[in-house]
Amino acid sequence: MATSTTACPECDGRVRADGDEAVCRECGLVVSEDRIDRGPEWRSFADDDHDPRRTGAPLTRSRHDRGLSTEIGHTRVKGRKRRQWARMRRQHTRARIASKRDRNKVYGFTEIRRIVSSAGLPDSLRDQACSLFESAQDADLLRGRSLEGFAAAAVYVACRVAGVSRSRGELVADAKADADELRAAFDAMNRELGLPVGPIDPIEYLPRFATELGLGAAVERAAREYLSAARADGLTNGRNPCGVAAACLYAAARDAGADCTQAAAAEVADVTPVTLRSSYVELREE
Repeated sequence: MATSTTACPECDGRVRADGDEAVCRECGLVVSEDRIDRGPEWRSFADDDHDPRRTGAPLTRSRHDRGLSTEIGHTRVKGRKRRQWARMRRQHTRARIASKRDRNKVYGFTEIRRIVSSAGLPDSLRDQACSLFESAQDADLLRGRSLEGFAAAAVYVACRVAGVSRSRGELVADAKADADELRAAFDAMNRELGLPVGPIDPIEYLPRFATELGLGAAVERAAREYLSAARADGLTNGRNPCGVAAACLYAAARDAGADCTQAAAAEVADVTPVTLRSSYVELREE
């Protein structure tokens, strides 16, 4: 569609943009031209003029080959053709994953994607966890250790760095690794890679726990005040941050007359009622 743009530099006439040329309507001067096709490189049949995509899917850290490889798909063929396609698919997979190192990376990345999906975590955290797993492999930390443990530990570290409130117990429930394997992998990564993680702040758990317990914003604000006082008195040192957060919410709920039991708060925080009660009693004493 032709549209009017600027004035002609020769006669000050009106310039019309028609296709890839800008032409003066008065003297016929070609003011400018653009021969570059900026459209997509294939037909989408939906939005050919405005679709900005020019290539395939973007690169991703959650694939061992960054998503650059191809796959031989499945189709409805029978007999000899079907067996031929199966052989081609098998040989293609072997060529794509040529070494044991790549095989371990594929398995670890698959486990990370599964944990992230089960825990409802964002894709950015998934990519960061895959990058941590690859760094651990480059540092030769996987030898003789559990791949599942390092996959779970990478997700846990990514959550810690991003400030996402997920405890080890919550990730172990979604992972194939047990708590000891996750702890051993985390200790190795923290020791050898120098991870930028510090002590867990219980305040990270307050919004999620309050939502799961059905407590309002006023109770959450009061729980933050309890937590600030507990931190000032040193009550958070050496304690389970999930238990401290749940105890602060329980104390604030009791003050506001909200419906919240110790058992419910302990279940949300994945701690025992005894742990929660101990923190609650110290909060009240202070």
